[in-house]
Amino acid sequence: MAHTTAAPSSSALGAITAPLRALWQVPGRKLAAMLESRTPRTDNLQLTQRNVYILPTRPGWMLAITLLVMLVGSINYQLNLGYMLTFLIAGAAVVGIHVCHGTLRGLTLKVKPPQPCFAGSSARLEVVLISDRPSARYGIGVAVARHSEWAHVDVLPQDSTTVEVGWQPPARGRHHLPTLTLETRYPLGTFRVWAVWRPAATVLVYPQPEAHPPPLPAGSPRQGQTAAAMPASTGEFDGVRAYRRGDPLKAVVWKRVAQAVARGSADLVSRDSASSGQHELWLDWQHTGTQDTELRASRLTAWVQLADRLGLNYGLRLPGHQIAPGQGAAHRLTCLEALALC
Repeated sequence: MAHTTAAPSSSALGAITAPLRALWQVPGRKLAAMLESRTPRTDNLQLTQRNVYILPTRPGWMLAITLLVMLVGSINYQLNLGYMLTFLIAGAAVVGIHVCHGTLRGLTLKVKPPQPCFAGSSARLEVVLISDRPSARYGIGVAVARHSEWAHVDVLPQDSTTVEVGWQPPARGRHHLPTLTLETRYPLGTFRVWAVWRPAATVLVYPQPEAHPPPLPAGSPRQGQTAAAMPASTGEFDGVRAYRRGDPLKAVVWKRVAQAVARGSADLVSRDSASSGQHELWLDWQHTGTQDTELRASRLTAWVQLADRLGLNYGLRLPGHQIAPGQGAAHRLTCLEALALC
């Protein structure tokens, strides 16, 4: 009765190689940290032999073992065709080393200043790859270091290509861009060529707006006005207030509604003649109704956006910093930047 031996499954091979992978993880991380520490921060980087690295891939090691077996078999049985096939494949692999390394060598890298974003969302990093070589470069991948999401592009001869990479900042504030990794395995996939790049640019991260903030605070009397002139209900300041059911259409400030629609909002505001010109809106760090620092910043961010959509004049008071009342896109960005850095 014939007996057959089952081939080892992928799970069995994984169990065999797992200790080897675990043994390499610690020195591999130390090597990556050393490469990053030796790389200065710069927004323009020229890839040369000094900052481009190369190592065989798993298929590359398998090819090397296969060629060794073929060479031993050819020597043992004196197979001329075996010699020819072995050295032909080995020669192609050696040429692949040169082509693979040359795909990155000579590239010029530039990063565009990133646009500010809100905490919890991804920042879009635009990397420009510039080639002055008369031949094309294929299969170049760009990713944030130690992340598995790659963006692959080809660079045409004497041309430039822009690739976008997503990155989620850890918190609000101003952060350096993360370390980027470029790699290619073109043309045979037997070798991996990579480079490490640390951009010097920074990205500004605004606080994440509160999903359901409370109503805007009541307006405070302008200089020279008395506290008795304060409106009885919240949200009434600078002659306008949030629309209430039953308000006549002639009381709706259509100009500000049109401005809100242009910004992507449908908030209605009504004219409040009783408080017109007597009150101004201040968004105060100390009067947000919470003691949590991040929640304060999140709530003030939501209020800034709401006041901007309504087209209101508003000011911002932060610990040790005050922004005078104003309105418009520039004023909104100034307030958001102050909240990001407070």
